Amino acid sequence: MLLTITTTHQPATDLGYLLRKRPDRIQSFELSFGSAYFFYPEATAERCTAALLLDVDPVGLIRSGARFSGIDQYVNDRPYVASSFLSVALSKVLGTALSGNESTERPGLADMPIPMVARLAVVPCIGGESVLRRLFEPLGYEVRATAIALDETFPEWGESPYFTVELTAAVRLKDLLAHLYVLVPVLDTEKHYWVGQTEIEKLLRRGAGWLAGHPERELIVERYLKRDRSLATEALAQLIREGGEPDDEMEEKAAEEEAIEQPLRLHDVRLSAVLAELRASGARKVLDLGCGGGKLLESLIKEPQFTDIVGADVSHRALEIATRRLRLDQLPTAHRERITLLQTALTYRDCRLEGFDAAAA
Repeated sequence: MLLTITTTHQPATDLGYLLRKRPDRIQSFELSFGSAYFFYPEATAERCTAALLLDVDPVGLIRSGARFSGIDQYVNDRPYVASSFLSVALSKVLGTALSGNESTERPGLADMPIPMVARLAVVPCIGGESVLRRLFEPLGYEVRATAIALDETFPEWGESPYFTVELTAAVRLKDLLAHLYVLVPVLDTEKHYWVGQTEIEKLLRRGAGWLAGHPERELIVERYLKRDRSLATEALAQLIREGGEPDDEMEEKAAEEEAIEQPLRLHDVRLSAVLAELRASGARKVLDLGCGGGKLLESLIKEPQFTDIVGADVSHRALEIATRRLRLDQLPTAHRERITLLQTALTYRDCRLEGFDAAAA
């Protein structure tokens, strides 16, 4: 597996100060899954390229307890493709650069966007080139992807999920490394180690400053956490609370929307239309998916037809606002038992949302 980073920043050899690795040395690092080698194929004042080469040991993976079965133990793509192994190597080999630590010889350089091209020799893009572009283009990269054929002799094998990828942008090195650290495993959808609570901390730390506002944040979180619904829901809630939608901003936005819509009564018209459809359907058990601050729930609780009402939202803060709006702590017991608020996301299967007659979204 090979990653190269090239810059034409002048002098280009400043890349060595950013990476905290001398261009005149080849370095090797022992990792739990093999070895990593760091070197500079070229280093001139006009152009400098740094390379990270991973030599993944398949036999060592099996002995270390990696989860392969049958022939997959001996025939798999792990030694050749960019995957979670690359993320681990970036952290171990380039941890100082990934953290954005300053060089005493070049103060201020770590916070300076410079022209760079990152090239990944082989990347498994599950979902195809479109997913690759959806992940990197919103971050300002020009994406060039070249498909690698499986075997032209066997077209029935279908399209290859493997690409050679070049990412071009004027970007801070620490941001480029953080984007690769998070998004390469997202493209691959696999990880070679157990995913638990600490993965949320890694995701939020490496995604600081860009993940909360990314248009594909749900896809990124879901895949990064290997589709663990509970972990993904918790991570999304933290992103919204800590970076995506600050508490004050959320409340101000709700107040502005109500103020704008009040003269037209557009919001009331929408709620009335939804309420009328639910009444006409004869539904008794109703879901409000993405309930936000609880405006529809407020109407549903007043209708005796609806005996079981659930409001679901990924945002813990939104559910707090809904709780205050509905005055749940002051409702009579009969009404209180009819309504439940759940923190969950529309994009994940959740058995708590089964068995209802109707849903509004």
